[in-house]
Amino acid sequence: MSDQASRVTFQHGQEFLAAISERWNYQILREVFFGVGRFGELKRALGISPNILTARLNSLTELGLLTKRAYRSDKPWYEYALTDSARELVVPAVAAVTRWAETHAAGTDAARHPLVHTTCGNPTDPYLACSSCHQPIEASALRPAPAAGEAPAAGGGGDRLGESGPVPADG
Repeated sequence: MSDQASRVTFQHGQEFLAAISERWNYQILREVFFGVGRFGELKRALGISPNILTARLNSLTELGLLTKRAYRSDKPWYEYALTDSARELVVPAVAAVTRWAETHAAGTDAARHPLVHTTCGNPTDPYLACSSCHQPIEASALRPAPAAGEAPAAGGGGDRLGESGPVPADG
């Protein structure tokens, strides 16, 4: 596979990561996920200037991460929602980052953001699970598989990421 094909393969992931790494974008996506979708509400919740918020919302809409819908006929006022494709990645990412931050917050006064599984209607604390054995996956128990045509590393796999076998003497 050529380098050009590799760049195309990862282009959308790179655009998404660049978009959410921008100072305000992740916070905007998080607030929209948690139900804050109107311009004025976002401005107040984030303490962001109107011109920056407008630029960020336009950028996220152009990237296909947000949709906007007018909710007043007399003024050009909009509310924003995550697109279906954005929900596939944004929702698990926001849930994971939010849970991590709430768990590791320095003080015990961190506000919890409860989540409800809409299919069953029950509160949930989502986690990453193995699609084969359905057990929770911890970071220490996950590693990349060898690339096609590559021999598996000696030792069969370690306890931590990167411990896939002996390290060659010259490497």
